[in-house]
Amino acid sequence: MSEALLEVQNLKKYYSSSKGMFRKFGDSVKAVDGVSFTIEKGEVFGLVGESGSGKSTIGKTILRLHDKTNGEVMFKGKDVFSLSKKELRNLRVQTQLVFQDPFSSLNPRLRVGDAIGEAMVEHGLVSKWEVRERVLEVMEKCGLSPFHIDRYPHEFSGGQRQRIVIARAMAINPEFIVMDEPVAALDVSIQAQIINLFSDLQRENGLSYLFISHDLSVVEHLCTKIAIMYLGNIVELAPKEELFDHPLHPYTKALLSAVPIPDPTAKRERIILKGDIPSPINPPSGCKFRTRCPMATDLCVKKAPDYRDTGGGHFVACHYI
Repeated sequence: MSEALLEVQNLKKYYSSSKGMFRKFGDSVKAVDGVSFTIEKGEVFGLVGESGSGKSTIGKTILRLHDKTNGEVMFKGKDVFSLSKKELRNLRVQTQLVFQDPFSSLNPRLRVGDAIGEAMVEHGLVSKWEVRERVLEVMEKCGLSPFHIDRYPHEFSGGQRQRIVIARAMAINPEFIVMDEPVAALDVSIQAQIINLFSDLQRENGLSYLFISHDLSVVEHLCTKIAIMYLGNIVELAPKEELFDHPLHPYTKALLSAVPIPDPTAKRERIILKGDIPSPINPPSGCKFRTRCPMATDLCVKKAPDYRDTGGGHFVACHYI
């Protein structure tokens, strides 16, 4: 039986919607509004949704880069938000974050070797005399050449910079990595290379990933389980094969209809959602998806659907499933 590495229960993260003396009490952006999921050791968990759905906020909150509003985040059986300073420092070694834009997450004044080795020295994982050897070893695993070690970030392409960021994350041997749209800014051909690199590193090191993306065709190649988010909530969660073969939620079906099919003779009916995503400051009553859902009825206006297991670990939040 698999062992849970990360357990998230009813996580909420609200932001104040305005500042200053005229702020209305209770006004808040419900970026994450009661989310629950579990990531097992060695699992690649995909989190998919449109921009503004709360995906990145979840990633940063579970790593305690943001404070929570409510809920519980357990990493290896310990409450992330109750850790002491020493335990939090240890969490920083066991967990890492890879951002969407590698250039903005690298110090332009630091050579690549120093950027990759900085955390190793800071956490006392290697001595100053051993760090260069360890950096070269990690760079090779991530597809970088030894002569890259003394160059600066501006001297690399986007794909190479992402490899540098991945090498920096891998240098301290983490167990869990949050990948926040890590290939969204790259060309399609480079995306494939980076996804293959993620897969190789995960298999060789037994890593667990939270892979955040807006593109189902990307997570299909890497993830073992996928959750679909809409306006701060998970509306569907299932093993990858089950989600792609038997999607249940209308929102999931619409997203899947937009995934390109490699066979030019195959046809798929495109589901076009009406309207725009509502504001998270003032979300719709009842089901948040009802304003764009082709199945919506009066019940959807009055009551939010329960998030329930339909069998086989396939969860969905819809009145009519």
